[in-house]
Amino acid sequence: MADSEQRGIMLVAEAEKKLKSAQGFFGSLFGGSTKIEDACEMYHQAANAFKMAKKWTAAANAYCEAAELHIKSGSRHDAASAFVDAGNCYKKTDPQEAISCFMKAVELYTDMGRFTIAAKHLITIAELYEGNDIEKAISCYEQAADYYRGEESNSSANKCILNVAKFCAQLEQYEKAVEIYEQVASSSLESSLLKYSAKEYFFRAGLCHLCIDLLNAQHAVAKYEEMSPNFSDSRECKLLKELIEKIEEQDIDGFTEALNNYNSISSLDGWYITILLRIKKSIQDAPDLR
Repeated sequence: MADSEQRGIMLVAEAEKKLKSAQGFFGSLFGGSTKIEDACEMYHQAANAFKMAKKWTAAANAYCEAAELHIKSGSRHDAASAFVDAGNCYKKTDPQEAISCFMKAVELYTDMGRFTIAAKHLITIAELYEGNDIEKAISCYEQAADYYRGEESNSSANKCILNVAKFCAQLEQYEKAVEIYEQVASSSLESSLLKYSAKEYFFRAGLCHLCIDLLNAQHAVAKYEEMSPNFSDSRECKLLKELIEKIEEQDIDGFTEALNNYNSISSLDGWYITILLRIKKSIQDAPDLR
């Protein structure tokens, strides 16, 4: 590992030396562009050596140097690829620098009209933001969804926009979450392959409605039943109706029991638990819903 790190350091030094010799009148006259290409290749080799030594920051820095040289030589695709490599290295040590590199790659790919690959890297940026800035994560997922839609990749767009709905609900932006879940559910009903997944989106939308207003939730569930017989017959629909009933009765124990019965068969993930705890708290905080 130490040998790999030393080799990386040596290659960076050689690359810097090549660049210095390429500068000025004589450098330009005697193979300046070739020397820049050689320096770029050395940075790539240095990055690989640093990766072998698990020196991730040094590897990322070398990739960034290579990317800048690719830009100067007019190779935007190679520059974008190098920024992605740098971002993947920075992910292990410095998420903010990783985001910066991936964003540079996204800008280059969009300039080249490569919107599908730009969307892919926007998702990576969104995932990096999820832990500390959900608003920015939402923005990246929305942009990725727009790029996918523009390329007719509707399935990929829906995956992105569903993440937007999930995080909007976590931020208590329930109206926006409901709008997205209902939109995706409706489009799913038009596909013979996707129509059975619509019940999950109706279920999520119904829970978001319960966070807003009980009466709206009742109307929404009735509407969903009309739209989809599969939802009407589902355990999700039955649970929503039971939860509405327990909220009306201010029956916290019954509310909890209904959830436990459902969870014993279909395990609820962290998102559901967060939303359901908020709904349960609303029962406890309301003096009288009848």
